Amino acid sequence: LIRIILKFKNPTQDDTELKHRIRSWWWMIGILFTVLIMGTKTAIIFFGFLSFLALKEFCSIVNLRQEDRAVLFWAYLSIPIQYYFVIKGMYGMSMVFIPIYVFLALPIRMVLTNQTQGFIKSIGIIHWAVMLTVFCISHIAYLLILPTQNVQAGPIGLVLFLLFITQLNDVCQYIAGKVFGENKIIPKVSPNKTWEGFLGGVIATTITSGIVAPFLTPLSISEGLLFGIALSIAGFFGDVVISSIKRDLQIKDTGQLIPGHGGILDRLDSLMFTAPLFFHFIYYLVY
Repeated sequence: LIRIILKFKNPTQDDTELKHRIRSWWWMIGILFTVLIMGTKTAIIFFGFLSFLALKEFCSIVNLRQEDRAVLFWAYLSIPIQYYFVIKGMYGMSMVFIPIYVFLALPIRMVLTNQTQGFIKSIGIIHWAVMLTVFCISHIAYLLILPTQNVQAGPIGLVLFLLFITQLNDVCQYIAGKVFGENKIIPKVSPNKTWEGFLGGVIATTITSGIVAPFLTPLSISEGLLFGIALSIAGFFGDVVISSIKRDLQIKDTGQLIPGHGGILDRLDSLMFTAPLFFHFIYYLVY
């Protein structure tokens, strides 16, 4: 349907990239459902692996010092520890381990490299990378072990709702921007982002969220509508934040892992902002 709409809008436009994007979507959907069917622990380990890929990709596109390799080892070590806390349902430790303990441990290890030149830049990059790729993404995994409030959907329903609404927002903003987009929002950051695309995504996502929420989550229709607004706005900013990084580094994509999409960060950018927002909202609202 996306290809038909865009082809109707511009019959001469090359849609090769769009074909790759759609094909990759089907692969990602297939992998996701396979992992979820295999059980909670397998799914949590899978999200931990995504954190590893995202952190690795982040560190590969930024400029770090040779001395930072030792510090990165401890950053990578935070992944299995963080997801262990998630598997065990240790809410307190999973929420403070990275923002407090890893936050303090990384600069201590960096001091021991005995190198001060570029210290603040490197520690800032590594701290932010771990927060985005490990801490934020781990909130998706933690949804899987929350007590079941929606008997029919179970904890998987929360994950499906978050992923579906976040990615639907990306798709709807993309389509609305291509079809109606004229007025750019932040052209220096993301030239393709328009007010028409943004509002189209927010409206479509909000309506869909209100309809879907009662089936996949413990939320009511009205609560689903509110979540739709919040997630669509957060997803937009997650997208443009990663776009800002790419503009700063003068690269088009963060990687080439996913044909038509770019790297893992290009696909997880919105989720890194919507996941913690959704988790904490629903945790304090429902649980």
